[in-house]
Amino acid sequence: MSTTSTTGTPADVARAPEARATGGGGGARAYLVHAAGKLGGAAVSLLAVLVTSFFLFRIIPGDPVKAMTHGMPTSAEQMATLRRQFGLDQPLWQQFTDYCAKALTGDLGMSYQFRAPVGELIAEKVPATLLLTGVAVLLYSALGLWLGTRSAWRHGSLGDRLNTGVALTLWSVPSFWLGLLLIITFSVGVGPIPGLFPTGGMESGDTEGFARVVDIAHHMVLPVLTLVAVGYAQTLLVMRSSLLDEMGSDYLTTARAKGLRDDAVRRGHAVPNALLPTVTMVFINLGRVAAGSILVETVFSWPGLGGLFYQALSVPDLPLVQGLFVVFAGAMILMNLLADLLYPLLDPRVGR
Repeated sequence: MSTTSTTGTPADVARAPEARATGGGGGARAYLVHAAGKLGGAAVSLLAVLVTSFFLFRIIPGDPVKAMTHGMPTSAEQMATLRRQFGLDQPLWQQFTDYCAKALTGDLGMSYQFRAPVGELIAEKVPATLLLTGVAVLLYSALGLWLGTRSAWRHGSLGDRLNTGVALTLWSVPSFWLGLLLIITFSVGVGPIPGLFPTGGMESGDTEGFARVVDIAHHMVLPVLTLVAVGYAQTLLVMRSSLLDEMGSDYLTTARAKGLRDDAVRRGHAVPNALLPTVTMVFINLGRVAAGSILVETVFSWPGLGGLFYQALSVPDLPLVQGLFVVFAGAMILMNLLADLLYPLLDPRVGR
C-alpha cells in the first residue's frame, strides 16, 4: 500500500500552484481569515493616522492667521473674521470632530495659504511626484534585486565586497547632500566638467510635443539619479542578507544533487524563497511613491507633493499639512496591506 508524502522542501511548497492558489478549502478559509485580520488592522491604522494628523501639527509653533497676513495691515476684527472663516475659533474637540467627519467623506479642508481645496491642490501635484519617484523606485528596485542576488550568490568575492561597500556608503549619505553635490558638479559645472543639466524645475516651459518629453526627461536626470543612488542600496542589502540565509538550506543541496545547474538552483529555488523580506521593501518603496521625497523635491525645485508639503509646513498651513500627511500615510498603509495579502500567495506557510 503506497502513501503520498505531504511534506516538501520550502521551494517545493512555495512553488506549488495548488498551494499558492488556495491550498484547498481549509487553505482558502485560512487566507480569508488572514485577509480579514489585515484589513481590520489597516482600518485601525488609518483611524490612528487621522487622529495623529490632527493633533501632531497643532503643536507646531506659529499662528496660521498671522502667517497669512504677514506684511499686510490687518485689524483685530479682520484677524477674528479669518479665524472664524477657517474654524480656528472653535474648541479643539469640535475642530477634531469636524475634521474627521469631512476627511471620511474625502473633504480635506481649505488651504490657508492657497485659498483652494486641499484635495485639488494634491491632485494637481500628484502627476509630477508619480513621474519622478515612480521611475526612481522601478529603477532602484530592479537594480537592487539584481545586484543583491549576484552579491549573495558570490559572497566574499571582489564584486560582492565592492557592491556591499558602495551600497553601505550610499545608504548613509543624506539625499539632500547628494542632490546638492550633483547640482554643483553637473548643473553648475566643476573644472573641466561643464553644466549639463538644469539646476531645478520640471520643464523649461517653452517646448511642446516630443520636445517637451525630452525636456522633462532632461530635468529628471539628476533628481532620479539622487533617488536611485540612495534607494538601491537598501534593496541590495536586504536581498543579499535574505538570500544568504537561504544558501545553506538542505533543499538547495538536494537540487544540486539532482544535477540542476547553478543558475537554475538560484533562479528556481533560492531566490523565490528569499523574496519575502524584499517584497516588503519593494511595497514600502511603492508606498513612498505617493509621498515623493520632500528633501529631493525641495532641492531640485520639483513641483510635486514633497515640495508642496515643505511649503505647507513653513506657514504652517494646517489643512494642507494634514491632508498631505493622510495621503502619505494612507499610501504606506495600502502598500503594506497589499504586501500582507500577497505573502500567503508567495509562501503558503504565511497566515496558516
